[in-house]
Amino acid sequence: MCGILAVLGCSDDSQAKRVRVLELSRRLKHRGPDWSGLYQHGDCFLAHQRLAIIDPASGDQPLYNEDKSIVVTVNGEIYNHEELRSRLPNHKFRTGSDCDVIAHLYEEYGEDFVDMLDGMFSFVLLDTRDNSFIVARDAIGITSLYIGWSLDGSVWISSELKGLNDDCEHFESFPPGHLYSSKEGALKRWYNPTWFSETIPSAPYDPLVLRRAFETAVIKRLMTDVPFGVLLSGGLDSSLVASITARHLAGTKAAKQWGAQLHSFCVGLEGSPDLKAAKEVADYLGTVHHEFHFTVQDGIDAIEDVIYHIETYDVTTIRASTPMFLMSRKIKSLGVKMVISGEGSDEIFGGYLYFHKAPNKEEFHRETCRKIKALHMYDCLRANKSTSAWGLEARVPFLDKDFIKAAMDIDPEFKMIKKDQGRIEKWVLRKAFDDEEQPYLPKHILYRQKEQFSDGVGYSWIDGLKSHAALHVTDKMMMNAERIFPHNTPYTKEAYYYRMIFERFFPQNSARNTVPGGPSVACSTATAVAWDAEWSKNLDPSGRAIFEVHQQAYDKQGAPVTSGIPEIIDNVPQMKASTVGVAIHS
Repeated sequence: MCGILAVLGCSDDSQAKRVRVLELSRRLKHRGPDWSGLYQHGDCFLAHQRLAIIDPASGDQPLYNEDKSIVVTVNGEIYNHEELRSRLPNHKFRTGSDCDVIAHLYEEYGEDFVDMLDGMFSFVLLDTRDNSFIVARDAIGITSLYIGWSLDGSVWISSELKGLNDDCEHFESFPPGHLYSSKEGALKRWYNPTWFSETIPSAPYDPLVLRRAFETAVIKRLMTDVPFGVLLSGGLDSSLVASITARHLAGTKAAKQWGAQLHSFCVGLEGSPDLKAAKEVADYLGTVHHEFHFTVQDGIDAIEDVIYHIETYDVTTIRASTPMFLMSRKIKSLGVKMVISGEGSDEIFGGYLYFHKAPNKEEFHRETCRKIKALHMYDCLRANKSTSAWGLEARVPFLDKDFIKAAMDIDPEFKMIKKDQGRIEKWVLRKAFDDEEQPYLPKHILYRQKEQFSDGVGYSWIDGLKSHAALHVTDKMMMNAERIFPHNTPYTKEAYYYRMIFERFFPQNSARNTVPGGPSVACSTATAVAWDAEWSKNLDPSGRAIFEVHQQAYDKQGAPVTSGIPEIIDNVPQMKASTVGVAIHS
């Protein structure tokens, strides 16, 4: 992932302003440590911090058309760039970068070209012929993007909050699937799938259609000129990604450059469910497996860095981002620059355990629609920023546009969880890859119960976080929480603790408004909490909050059924970091 920053139409085109834009762009250098670029045209600045994945030698940005009248700064990957180049026979490309097609497509098709892009992207395009510009973000919001407005009337665009929060009067998350045009001065949606209206689909379930759609989504993401691997938790989603990648890697350009044996990566506390399952899958697939261990204390020591990088105070996101943040640092240290991950499946197929209580197929489908629409504030944000913090790119095939269409067109009756028929969560996906002749995965892995990432790395991780927060947030502080934090008031000590850290880094009102709120149980939307009267009594985002479903559920008072929380180092004025508990086993 790269970092982009644009300041458009500011009242100051001086050298001092250029220096300021460079200073702010450097706040995004972790996203793109390979090269920096800045283009200025009058009162418009386009800055770029590059993570070189495709054409590392010549693909530096900003990028231009033939006469440099159109300038683009891009974060992302365009998987169909070769096919798009073939549609532009009269254009000359300066680089082999996949993003080089954007300026030329604009020349040829105007603002309507965005839907032609197959990939994940955020970009700013400046047309110097009339000083107009457009900004666009991918369909689901896999890449992070923010828009802000300064008192001088300028429009600011940044991959992260920290690039614009100190210089804008107001800023907000740039909505996924949208385009901003300076000519119209407004946002418009370019991504308009059928499922977005939440109309109930009726297409029959065809397991082979679903299988082929997902295999295609994974294969197109093998496009790379740098070493890569897969994130492997041992759960269904990441295991399928790993299995398909291992099957199709041989013969690809990536295999010729870096070898045909796939590398896989997993993180967890010693003895965690994910570590055990991931090792079994890795052995089955024959990957070069790297297992990273961390301690609860390691995670707690990283919390402030995590919140600074992921820019949220959402409890679930922070719980899951911390292990991913630690793992990403280790992966990058091995020379790997890109990983393929399994985010998005639970939203599309109703994989979270609370879907067991969906009252009917209509509510089931509407909830999946709501979950996909919100992904950019949760799992996409986590996957993007936790990895980008260390200059690592994460690709997510479940959020492929064509695959989402294939999956969301299925009559939701087939997705419903029906224990009496042996249909557990994500049954349609499991069934699609249940191949007796050429198995993708061991049967018990293919049908392993859903574990949220923050649970799967080790149950004592969340329990340890709660214990740590309880030492730093008093009952008296909680009594005044609604007055101190009237917006998205934290109702647990853990939430209050994260909020205090977030407000220190991002004190602006606009910043706190970029974070979603509302009641949730096991990652549900607020609407789905009403599916079970008991849930409102225990609003915890962990999957263990779903009584009588999760195998390691909390009791009905919200306490974990098992003990054994590690001791947290907190009773000293100056916290001392424990010996780093991350070990590599290859």
